[in-house]
Amino acid sequence: MRVNMLIRTALRVLAVLVVAMMGSATAGAAPTPPGTAPGPVCAWQFMTDSSVRNVAFPDVNATYWVMPYVLGTGDSLTLTGQYPEARYFSLNTYGTNLDTVDTLRDDQIRPDPGSSNPYVAGGPSSPGRSWQATVVNREADHSRNEIRGLPPAGVQRVPVGFIIIRIYVPDDPGSPNGSVALPTVTMHLGGATIPLSPCAVPDGSRNGSQPGAGILNRVFEAAPADAVPPGTPEATFVNPTTTAGLFPNGDTKYLTAGLTYRPGRVAVIRGKAPSFPNTRAGVAPGEPGAALRYWSMCQNDKVAPFPVVACAADYQTGLDADGYYTYVIAAPSDLATTADPAVTVIPWGDTAVPNKVVILRNMLPSPAFYPYSVQASQDSGTDPAETMGEYYPRAIYCEVSVLENLGWQGCYHHK
Repeated sequence: MRVNMLIRTALRVLAVLVVAMMGSATAGAAPTPPGTAPGPVCAWQFMTDSSVRNVAFPDVNATYWVMPYVLGTGDSLTLTGQYPEARYFSLNTYGTNLDTVDTLRDDQIRPDPGSSNPYVAGGPSSPGRSWQATVVNREADHSRNEIRGLPPAGVQRVPVGFIIIRIYVPDDPGSPNGSVALPTVTMHLGGATIPLSPCAVPDGSRNGSQPGAGILNRVFEAAPADAVPPGTPEATFVNPTTTAGLFPNGDTKYLTAGLTYRPGRVAVIRGKAPSFPNTRAGVAPGEPGAALRYWSMCQNDKVAPFPVVACAADYQTGLDADGYYTYVIAAPSDLATTADPAVTVIPWGDTAVPNKVVILRNMLPSPAFYPYSVQASQDSGTDPAETMGEYYPRAIYCEVSVLENLGWQGCYHHK
């Protein structure tokens, strides 16, 4: 009885809940398809990025594949896959509050015999790229490629969780899954084994009039209330009160700043750029010496379902001779481009959406850079403007006329 009940529940979550919420599959296939199985009963039923199911402040340079599950006592999921060709990938699990339960990232995942992990600097080299990991309903042992699937007992009422595969900056821009198929999943539920192959075509984009969009709005509408703490001056980067409810990445920490549009005014942001492994230029993702694995600046709409407008990642950001970035967030009607190669323009987005949130991401700081990272500020509960030093993003509103006549320097002199 328990086996049948769990199987029915799991399949209902996988086949009915997700499909009903997210809609039918319409996305086109990538050069390397994410999977081969027809829907709806398949693994990784839906994906999100800046153009497909754009929700919960995603990064333009990442793609996210999501699968829900139900785990009873002693149940587990086995994931079998290959390391993608990308800057970063990870497995993150979440409870029903959409906050992180556990994270198992690329360089923590031990390869299968005869394979090697390309994310481990200086490790042994083997032709294979395969790995296997297990989602467990208990404390996980990362050294055994385990990841905890649910919060501890008593935290939530139902044994439902979500797992997300994140892939950032694939080597091939046309292959969001990093030129490998997504992992197969084997569900071990109450003694039964249910194999699931990756969906041939994950959930695709649907317009906002579809029922799934309304459900997503209700899921996320309360989540970012603390994306910028109440009382924070506009154009000021601070630590968010919480990122719970937005599927945060356990390997990334965020600074946020609120913005509102006014014709003829832009936002200027300036700071020191941390070093990073430029994998698009052939650098290995685990290359020693990089300050951060990845960083970016993203403009977002602060309205459900909280889509991203645009991002400039580390490798897309212009720097001056001293290694500083200068971003200008502007509506095209105010400023579309700039002749200064050290200034990076990020689109403002729809000016009819009054409230925006700009987000700085810091991913996996090195030990040497950690004191200047967002992670250090949040771990110590201190003001990032004090702890990050020259790496803190200092933002200011600026009239377009001042920017055009005096450059970004004039913006800070005319505060």
